[in-house]
Amino acid sequence: MGHSDLDPAIHDRSPWNAGKKVGPKRPLKPRDIWAIRFYLDEHKRLRDRALFDLAIDSKLRGCDLVKIRIGDLMSAGSFRDRATVIQQKTGRPVQFEIMTEARKSLKTWLDRRGGTICDFVFPSRIDYLGHLSTRQYARLVDEWVSTIGLDKREYGTHSMRRTKAALIYKATGNLRAVQILLGHTNIENTVRYLGVDVDDALTLSERTEI
Repeated sequence: MGHSDLDPAIHDRSPWNAGKKVGPKRPLKPRDIWAIRFYLDEHKRLRDRALFDLAIDSKLRGCDLVKIRIGDLMSAGSFRDRATVIQQKTGRPVQFEIMTEARKSLKTWLDRRGGTICDFVFPSRIDYLGHLSTRQYARLVDEWVSTIGLDKREYGTHSMRRTKAALIYKATGNLRAVQILLGHTNIENTVRYLGVDVDDALTLSERTEI
C-alpha cells in the first residue's frame, strides 16, 4: 500500500508538534498577574513591567502589541483614555483602555525611554529604530510564567491576550462585549477562543432566578 509524500514517516521526520502541548494557551489568574508584577518590580524591570501591563489591558496579539508607538498611547503629554490600534491580522481597528497599573508602569518606562510620538514604545535593543520582536516577546512571557512556577508549555503570548477577556466573561457572561474587545469579526471565534462550553452556559443560566 502506498504512502502519501506528506507522511512524516516517509522522510524520517517527527511531526512539528511531537512532545509539545498544542491548543489554546491558558489565561492567567489574578494571583498570577500580581506575582509577575512583584517579580518584575523586585528586579527593576521597567520595560518588562510596562510591556506586561499593556499586554493585559490591550488584549492585543503579540504582532500588534510590539508595534505600538508612543503616539498611540499619548497625546499632548498625557495618556489617552482609550487607544486605537489597527490589527495586522484583520486590518480592522480595535480600542482598548489603559488602566491605572498600566499608566503608572508605562509612565515610569517612558520617562526612562524618552523618544517622540513616532517612536515605538518598546524598541529593539539591536535596532533602536525598530521594535521589540514577537520572538523576544514570546521569550519574555516564557520567563515570566516560569519564574512564578507555571508550566511555560501551557502559557504563551496568547495567555496575555486571553487573560482580561476571560476574567470579563467570567464576571459578566457577556460574549458580545468580549468579541468587541478582542476585535473578532465572528462571535463563533470568541466562543472557541474562550473555550465556552455547555457547562459555562448552564452555570450562567443557574445564576438567573425567575
